[in-house]
Amino acid sequence: MSLSDDYVKAGAAALDRGDALGAREQFSKAVAAGRKDGPTLLGLARACELLKDQAGRIAAVDQLLAVEPRHLPALILRGDLFAAVGDTRSASAYYLAALKVAPPAEQLPPGLVRELKRVQQACAAYSEQYKSWIGERMAASGFDAKTSSQRFAQSLDIVLGRKKIYVQEPKYYYFPALPQIQFYEREAFPWLSQLEAATDEIRNELLGVLDQPGTFAPYVQGDSNRPYKAQMGMLNNPAWSAFYLWKNGDPVPENAARCPRTLEVLRDLPLARVPMRSPAILFSLLKPGARIPPHHGLVNTRLICHLPLIVPGRCGFRVGNDVREWEEGKAWVFDDTIEHEAWNDSDQTRVILLFDVWRPELTLEEQGLVTALFDAIDAHSGTKPDWQI
Repeated sequence: MSLSDDYVKAGAAALDRGDALGAREQFSKAVAAGRKDGPTLLGLARACELLKDQAGRIAAVDQLLAVEPRHLPALILRGDLFAAVGDTRSASAYYLAALKVAPPAEQLPPGLVRELKRVQQACAAYSEQYKSWIGERMAASGFDAKTSSQRFAQSLDIVLGRKKIYVQEPKYYYFPALPQIQFYEREAFPWLSQLEAATDEIRNELLGVLDQPGTFAPYVQGDSNRPYKAQMGMLNNPAWSAFYLWKNGDPVPENAARCPRTLEVLRDLPLARVPMRSPAILFSLLKPGARIPPHHGLVNTRLICHLPLIVPGRCGFRVGNDVREWEEGKAWVFDDTIEHEAWNDSDQTRVILLFDVWRPELTLEEQGLVTALFDAIDAHSGTKPDWQI
């Protein structure tokens, strides 16, 4: 056994018999001899605590973290030391670091599990205090979450941790320098009112389709020319199904013939026309209890429009941070390359009309160039693309 081992053993024995002064002396000798591990420095910190030597206690913990930055008890203790002097910001930083490095609870002794729970509660309390402080200061500056800039309101939610950052993540093609907008404002699409005015006529054609069983097919279907993809449980799942009037840039003649008024309403809209790819025009059906898991669309040069036709209630849709419920006859336009998901928590079927349009930010030249690019890609492969809206 080395001399430093003797010092540590003597220090631990001194602590056991309540001799804080002797313990500090023995642990200090061990540190001077080069012993800077957890038992030694935490023992020194404990002795300093009993002696009300706060500076010595802090120095011991800091030495330990300099050697072992991920030492869990030391991180918690350093947070406690900052909390004791009212520096909640620094305390929170160490507490969060402790929570980040902590292994699963089943791998920890019960005492440390209790300490971590206390740390979590402290972090939650600090977070609420911080949010309240910022909220009060912003209100005093004139900010109102309902009437002030909604872009700024979103930024505030993000900085306070109430919302995440969501950006375009297209699976196939990315066109740079386009705005990151989850749901678009109606003003960018003056044709929405014309579309909504035809809701009853479009719904009547849908009801005629629904009267004939077997007309809808699973929205996500396998392709024998491509590797198998589980698609988060949606592959060949009839819970999310579609009836296409147009698919991959071409009409589906037998289906289109059944819905002439629907296609007439859409005829003059800025549909994203790319041969063998788009537009897609379809009735999208979600069965009771079904969920469409979070996912991203293929290209950010288009946007998706929904016209709700049959909505029983408790049917939700999320794009990024924005969660909404469909209302029959109320259309919206969104960017599907931002993470989105949908659910039907009712006991009835939900059906919407879905189609894709060009993004309004693209010039006619850019639309043409994008189309030419996909033409070139498809000419090179010589096969129809693996394409789903």
